[in-house]
This record gives sequence, C-alpha cells and structure tokens, in this order.
Amino acid sequence: MDRFLSNTVSRIDAKGRVSVPAHFRAVVQKRGYSDLYALRCLDLPAMDVGGLDLLDRYEQRIAREDPFLQTADDMSFFCHGDGAFLKLDQDGRITMTDFIREHAGISAEVAFVGRGNFFQIWEPGRLATYGAQARARLLQLRQGTKAHEAKAGERPE
Repeated sequence: MDRFLSNTVSRIDAKGRVSVPAHFRAVVQKRGYSDLYALRCLDLPAMDVGGLDLLDRYEQRIAREDPFLQTADDMSFFCHGDGAFLKLDQDGRITMTDFIREHAGISAEVAFVGRGNFFQIWEPGRLATYGAQARARLLQLRQGTKAHEAKAGERPE
C-alpha cells in the first residue's frame, strides 16, 4: 500500500506524543520519508501532513508566481510560516506541539485521516462534524445529479 487511507483515533500520552497509525507509518517508510512536513489547513481546523513532496508541491506553485506580487509572499507565508517539520521517534510517535494543538483544537485525542498522498490530523469531534457535512454535500450533489438526469430524460408532451 502506498496511499494514506482510512482513519484512526489515538490518545496523546503524558509527554504529548501520539502514535502515528501503523498503516500510515508503513506508507511513510515505503515512500522513504525521513521527516514529516505538517501544514495548517487554510480553511479547516486540521493539519495536512506528508513528506517533502507535499512541501515541494507548494514551493513549485509559489515559483510560478511573480515574486514581487503579494500572492507569492502570502503563499510563502502560508507554506513556510504555517508549516513545521515533525520527527517520528523510534516508536513511531510524533509530538503534538502547541502549533498543532491550537490550530486543530486538539487536547487528549488525535484523529488521523488518510487523504491519498498525505494525511490529516484532526480533533476527533471536529472531524466527525466535518465528515457529516462532507457526506451531506456529496449526497446533495448525487441527488441533484439524479434529478437533473431524470429531467433530461423526460420527453415533452
């Protein structure tokens, strides 16, 4: 497996560490990540976490911008100033820093959510709310598509 899939909730230990799920660690190892890069989500109370390829993706996008415009500066602030490197210890744990806790609202537990080429860190209650909203949006989209298809198939009298 070379994708981050599924979701898991883990408790934070007394030293502020949490075990990254084994199936996520397997992807990290397979991809050869020595460090994890974590970035505050721009529009969600979560952290995007991946390898240097995640940071590279943002930096490549910044490189296409005019360096003298505000957009390039804002993007650099976002991916460099709102990002941090996380070290996996020998037992596969990362430290839940104040930087992460404050943005995601994390206290005692962490939800890890696979997103394909990266994963996210959430406060479990906020994840549950977001998950319900995402499913509702998708259901509404599906129902809207079915209604549109039904109307398109109708014949005028």
